Amino acid sequence: MYFGCDYYPEHWPEERWEKDARMMKEAGFNVVRMAEFAWAKLEPKEGQFDFNWLDKAIEILAQYNIKTVLGTPTATPPAWLATKHPVILRVNKWGIRTSFGGRRAYCPNSRIYRTYSEKIVSKMAEHYKDNENVIGWQIDNEFGGDREKGLCYCEQCAAQFRQWLKGKYETLDKLNQEWGTVFWSQTYTEWEQIPLPRGLETAHNPSLLLDYRRFISDSYISYQKLQIDILRRICPHKFITHNFMGLFNAIDYYKLAEPLDFVAWDNYPNLRFTGENKSSVKVSLSHDVMRGLKEKNFWVMEEQSGPSGWQCVDPSPHPGEIRLWTYQAIAHGAEGILYFRWRTSRFGTEQFWHGILDPSGTSRRRYEEIKKIGQELKRLGDKLMGLEFPREVAMLTSYDEQWAFEIQPNNPKFNYQEHFASYYQLLHAWNVPVDVISIQGDLSKYKLLIAPALFLINNELVHNLKEFVKKGGILIVTFRSGIKNWNNVVFDQPLPAKLNDLLGIEVVEYNSLSSMQKGKLELIYPEIEPLKGECDTWCDIIKCREAEIVGRYTESYYKNEACITINRFGQGSAIYIGTNPSPEIKKCLLRWAIEKSGVKPSFQADPEDIEVVLRRKEGKDYLFFLNHSEKSHQVKLDQSCVELLERREYSKDSIMAIEPKGVRIIYRI
Repeated sequence: MYFGCDYYPEHWPEERWEKDARMMKEAGFNVVRMAEFAWAKLEPKEGQFDFNWLDKAIEILAQYNIKTVLGTPTATPPAWLATKHPVILRVNKWGIRTSFGGRRAYCPNSRIYRTYSEKIVSKMAEHYKDNENVIGWQIDNEFGGDREKGLCYCEQCAAQFRQWLKGKYETLDKLNQEWGTVFWSQTYTEWEQIPLPRGLETAHNPSLLLDYRRFISDSYISYQKLQIDILRRICPHKFITHNFMGLFNAIDYYKLAEPLDFVAWDNYPNLRFTGENKSSVKVSLSHDVMRGLKEKNFWVMEEQSGPSGWQCVDPSPHPGEIRLWTYQAIAHGAEGILYFRWRTSRFGTEQFWHGILDPSGTSRRRYEEIKKIGQELKRLGDKLMGLEFPREVAMLTSYDEQWAFEIQPNNPKFNYQEHFASYYQLLHAWNVPVDVISIQGDLSKYKLLIAPALFLINNELVHNLKEFVKKGGILIVTFRSGIKNWNNVVFDQPLPAKLNDLLGIEVVEYNSLSSMQKGKLELIYPEIEPLKGECDTWCDIIKCREAEIVGRYTESYYKNEACITINRFGQGSAIYIGTNPSPEIKKCLLRWAIEKSGVKPSFQADPEDIEVVLRRKEGKDYLFFLNHSEKSHQVKLDQSCVELLERREYSKDSIMAIEPKGVRIIYRI
């Protein structure tokens, strides 16, 4: 397994580099990533390239058997370039061009910037193509990871957007029809009339907004391809990846991942500034989303190794927590772990984004903890490489759905990602392995499929869902599905459009609840325990065609109307959940679906704070036990096994103790 860190030798005196390499070797490191922000150091003046310092760093590391992944440095254009060509910088929705000084401030459609990017990437590729110590490349850094999601509204983007639209719609008549521009007198008679969705006191056409998000996503994908093509041509024997950002959704990650050898991503469980609840469940979900992009194992290119922060400092990892995060990543499919960063910077924006070492460069608690991990991984050898996942349950998603809901959430309380995570969380709590896959993925591998809020729908997706259920699969679809076509226009058919026969229902009306409102419902289906509970956010009022009622409302003007249904379709069943039920109701429904589909949990563990992840290799089951709590737990083992970290054998029905923030890895005998 590749195990290492992100290293910035350019931040430190050259005489320190060998000590760093020696300490890395002692920690068990065999790889570093370098140079992804070093353009000004590599090309201090236009056309004057200096690789001497980087050559020395690579050579010193190689003396300690540490390989290098090079980042193309295009996330941070040098000052000389931004000064000479300020048009390379992005323009925000109010028409203001960003200033030099941050990162990822460039416009992905700037022809000038693309030309300079080609030059620096080509020079690096030629220089390092035969260097055996350089094993691969990372393209740029965290595409779309800034607060503005990489959006640009400059004239170059406006011209390219119109070309993109011509390629999609071919004629203005077709575009006007598909967007419904007759509304508010927006009909276009020339391509040049189509605006970018800049700042507006009202709101832009949702179809324009969605196509703009697709266009920006495609722009970064095209910019990445420009670099990939250069690297494939000059050094085809080295791998190429990019560091993705988990649940960030500025770019269609499925498309971005397609030309890469594997996905890498940046995992920061204790980030406070994002405003999201980065619980251990969200971290697991992020890993599973990343694994699903190419449906293969991945790397973590930046694993948190200390308290993060720019202006403010986030919580520090507790003792044992870095080790726990590392094995959580491996449990979910990571085959390479690099910690960000080796040594905390003394200067610049990320002075308080702590690394393994403090600014003083001395080894402390975090270094010793990571050193312990290195010793364990060395002892384990390749036992944790090539582990496969059982494929029984999948959750469907798409970035188009997410963008459409960002444009029109439908209810102020509704958040697509939180809605999605609420179903994932229950499966996670019951130790049911989950794949998160594209709506274009192969559904035939699975027994149970959960498709939350399929707001946009197309014929291909409908066909795939029907085939899945026909052949015996169990499908769960939730409210706000089958509402719009792929151009973000509402269907002129009964809802959920195109899914009526599969689900056996018609949504005749709906009620968007205020944040203070709660609905009431009850489960009445014979196969399920009778249960009463609440719901919020949304209430679909359902007329059953062929479907049977599973749950109904017990109050309001739609009292006794159906809210949850099941329909037999072919050899399988399709369940529709037309509201957002309370966790108790949701648990009951999901348990029923799991039993109905024949899916089994990986392990029956009682403590809620213990995450159990099942992997398989060469006919053997490997189980990762991850204690995310601050207290010790015990689990009763269901059969004889060997624990790999303690190197201890357990007989069936033995009790295995797991300390706070502790990890155990067993394989069943």
